[in-house]
Amino acid sequence: MISGISAGYLRRLGIPDPGKPSAEALFALQRAHVERVPYENIDIQLGRTPGIDPELSARRFAAGRGGYCFHLNGAFAALLESLGYEVSRHVGGVYEDLDARGVNGNHMALSVRVDGAVYFVDTGLGDGPYEPLPLLEGSYEQGEFGYRIEPLGGPDGPGWTCQSAGGPFPVTNFRSAPATMADFEAEHVRLSTAEDSPFVTTLTLLRRDAEGIDLLRGRVLTRIDGAKGSSETELNTAEEFYDAIGGVFGRELDDLTPTDRAALWAKVSRAHETWLAGRAAGA
Repeated sequence: MISGISAGYLRRLGIPDPGKPSAEALFALQRAHVERVPYENIDIQLGRTPGIDPELSARRFAAGRGGYCFHLNGAFAALLESLGYEVSRHVGGVYEDLDARGVNGNHMALSVRVDGAVYFVDTGLGDGPYEPLPLLEGSYEQGEFGYRIEPLGGPDGPGWTCQSAGGPFPVTNFRSAPATMADFEAEHVRLSTAEDSPFVTTLTLLRRDAEGIDLLRGRVLTRIDGAKGSSETELNTAEEFYDAIGGVFGRELDDLTPTDRAALWAKVSRAHETWLAGRAAGA
């Protein structure tokens, strides 16, 4: 039976009745999630950190908000469990270095067993796979994007690594051991409140579709197209900025008061000017 929370969440995904657990339904749910629920840190930027309780996150998604990995994968795991899927949460880490083999705990990954197979499932990256990947060593293609799944050894193993050169975070490592939501609480507090945390210093939104990735960092909107390459647009007015958040990323803005909007635009603009000055100095 689908609860009221799950029903609102599924409506956000555009799949009000996903049916019984199956690989086909799982793939459809992940595709819908990465397309419709953005990776975003607007509330963190405004100093009102949302907790990572899955029920709270599900309510936020149903209301048109997004979140980052602990919200996105945490709620998606709970949704899948409510639908009858066998889900495991895993402590993970995301890296820009293709040679990274550690697990720093800044990410939650999921594995799902269905129809006799185990899949790597991740709706929490924004630039991750569009569909689940078999949790088996090998190379896989999704449209113009390629992925490599390999066992992860070393002090943080046993586990797995997923590598892709297509987005800003090309490596996701995670331990095989199952985790609980409590295992992510301390890192969530650090990521959402520490002065040097990128979630606090930089506004970021990401959204995935079949052809590519949309990325907003500060006031720079980037489209990473698997076939056409990348293009950048600088957003020079608050109207352009909020039109992109609502239009490109599908993030509802009705929770932001005029004061919130002014404060966020001012913060993002200060950071943008600092970034421009640093780029000019390094040119």
